[in-house]
Amino acid sequence: MTKPPRRPAAGLPDKAALLAFLREAGSAEKTDIARHFGLKGNDRRALREMIRELEAEGKLGKRGRKGFSEAGALPPVGVADVVERDVDGEFYVRLVEASPDAPKAILVPDNTGKTGAAPGLGARVLAKFSRGEDGWEARIIKVLDTDANRVLGVIRKSNREVRVEPVDRRSKDVLLVPHAQAESLRDGDLVLAAIEKGEQRYGPKRGKILETIGREDDPRAASLIAIAAHNVPMGFSDKVLQEAQDQELPTLKGREDLRDLPLITIDPADARDHDDAVFAQRDEDPKNAGGWIVWVAIADVAAYVRPGTALDREAREKGNSTYFPDRVEPMLPEVLSNGLCSLKQGENRACLAVRMVFDKAGRKTGHKFLRGLMRSHASLSYEQAQSAVDGVENGGGTDDVTGPIMEAILCPLWNAYRTMLKGREKRSPLAIESPERKVLMDPGGGIGSIVPRKSLEAHRLIEEMMIQANVCAAETLEQKRVPLLYRVHDAPSQEKLFNLGDFLQTIGKPWNKGEPATTKRFNKLLDETRDGEHAEVVNEVVLRTQMQAIYSPENVGHFGLNLDRYAHFTSPIRRYSDLIVHRGLIRALGLGKDGLTDREIAELPAIAEQVTTTERRSMAAERAAMDRYMASFLSERVGATFTGRITGVTRFGLFVRLDETGADGLIPVSTLGGEYFHHDDRTHALVGERSGQRWTLGRTVEVKLVEATPVTGGLVFEMLSDPAPRDPNAPSPRLGARSRGDKGGGYPKRGGGRPGGPKPKGGKPSGGLKGVRKGKRR
Repeated sequence: MTKPPRRPAAGLPDKAALLAFLREAGSAEKTDIARHFGLKGNDRRALREMIRELEAEGKLGKRGRKGFSEAGALPPVGVADVVERDVDGEFYVRLVEASPDAPKAILVPDNTGKTGAAPGLGARVLAKFSRGEDGWEARIIKVLDTDANRVLGVIRKSNREVRVEPVDRRSKDVLLVPHAQAESLRDGDLVLAAIEKGEQRYGPKRGKILETIGREDDPRAASLIAIAAHNVPMGFSDKVLQEAQDQELPTLKGREDLRDLPLITIDPADARDHDDAVFAQRDEDPKNAGGWIVWVAIADVAAYVRPGTALDREAREKGNSTYFPDRVEPMLPEVLSNGLCSLKQGENRACLAVRMVFDKAGRKTGHKFLRGLMRSHASLSYEQAQSAVDGVENGGGTDDVTGPIMEAILCPLWNAYRTMLKGREKRSPLAIESPERKVLMDPGGGIGSIVPRKSLEAHRLIEEMMIQANVCAAETLEQKRVPLLYRVHDAPSQEKLFNLGDFLQTIGKPWNKGEPATTKRFNKLLDETRDGEHAEVVNEVVLRTQMQAIYSPENVGHFGLNLDRYAHFTSPIRRYSDLIVHRGLIRALGLGKDGLTDREIAELPAIAEQVTTTERRSMAAERAAMDRYMASFLSERVGATFTGRITGVTRFGLFVRLDETGADGLIPVSTLGGEYFHHDDRTHALVGERSGQRWTLGRTVEVKLVEATPVTGGLVFEMLSDPAPRDPNAPSPRLGARSRGDKGGGYPKRGGGRPGGPKPKGGKPSGGLKGVRKGKRR
């Protein structure tokens, strides 16, 4: 516990004395400061003025709602969110309530070895902060439940009691519920329960059942668990459903007739809504020889979802649609998302369209927005469109849908895209490859297979046309001086670039740490390593080096796309941010009375924060569901061996990604061998204290699956490969360092924690995960 600073003589301190007090105290509120210095009356008012001056000078920072700290310092204990993961897979936390000067702190295990798996991105923790040699460190006191009174869990029944066991790997709140409440429930039911308040001091907490979610053994439960665990809003109120039902078919009033323009939609084969359509034609203007006109038409959601309505309020609360393998939680009711707003083939639909002109070098030379009435001439899947183009180019044929539109629509689209590619290549956006996996459900609702998502030229064609339409939206709103929500992506921080340079040094790739980050520089690195043994891990660490894209009313550009201005315009059915941009364009161009309101303009910072938060909530839910689907798919293969690659080296252990499915799992550091392992952040390795043997980032290994828990999504592996030998150029390990509170990784083994001490015989490895058995290593 921090010893309080000695009380000085009463009287207003000078700025140096105030900062010295805060430096020693960690953080304090104004009342605490006044009490410490014995201030009353006018002195308290003078203290408030002094604090304001120090804030303006950048010497003080906010900590919590009322607290203050010396700028760049952290309190001894605080609530923080896990906000970042570096190239090693190390996690960083940031205080929940703090001004921008508050530094991030690296998350390190406690010194007792009583921690399990590391909390993931987005987790909230109570942590103890301290200054280390390389910056601030955070040691977890407790992982906090962001919705502390609710537990999502599985019913476990016995003759004596009924328990709710949590599905969250980080939660330890097992609840006892009365038999009377659980009479209609079966063992294995998924339920949402509330923790009962009371004076119970020992044993499991008491709870009550709020609702039944589904069954633990239902493969589709993964989505339901993710929805409930991340508080993704489900369904719609009766008022919203009624408002959606009352909408009418669009007419030509206030619109241009685009129904003869042969726009088509190209979407995933299982798409339920179609919010964008495209068409291209050669520019007949002799001044633009070799140029193209590209049309992008987007569903006019603003015509149906108007400011101040119940539809608008719930769409803003949801922020975006959330997609799972077996279901969608849509932002808008189905009568709109899959009905009036969906650009269905052969049906009149309201749209907001942009006509873009490109020269023969792929450079956009002009654009124009209009509000129109369109009719899709064909609805194609990516695979269908790609197969038609590939078939014609290779002397093959087309199907009944693509054949009639091949020459008039598909060929011009592809030719326009290949011209646009010249401009894209000159711009050189970041060329990171992010292989995704797709869960294929079988007819009975189970998991049929998990396969890589194909990357087709058709995907890239639609992507590039949407990017250009988004740029046009941002440019138009800027030109008309109408505020907007930008989609911004900041350049990597200097710290991340240094970390990347340290990693590349370990694989013999030069990287000038002082040289500014550019997409061309990253692309050169990716090209040079693409066909080598380190291609996958270099791609991964370059991805981790990037900042997260967010929404903001302030523009900092989009680093990844290498664009000065960028907004989201092309998916208003599933993203509220795009709806706001549509309203901005309607206001800017005088296209109707349902444009952006003055109130919305004033609320843009809050809207930006809201849609950024909901986007991350959906991403976390989708990722959690995918983890559970993976665990369910692999649960019948416990004991099997797999090849994979080490994608994270942390104090907690090694993260391994399987080649076969892309599933990620943990090898707890406590299971790696009979010695203590230090985390060497310079070489991105776990290093044996006694032997010097190493486990390094990016290495291909063979592992055995020892635990797969579908309900939590947890995978635990046992290492079967041998470690790399000691690096002869590395300094000798610091024997016994852990007794001094070593900042390196790892946990002591049983047997007093001595290097080479006796290994545990059976049971759970100290510092490991529940249910992990110590197996033989090959």
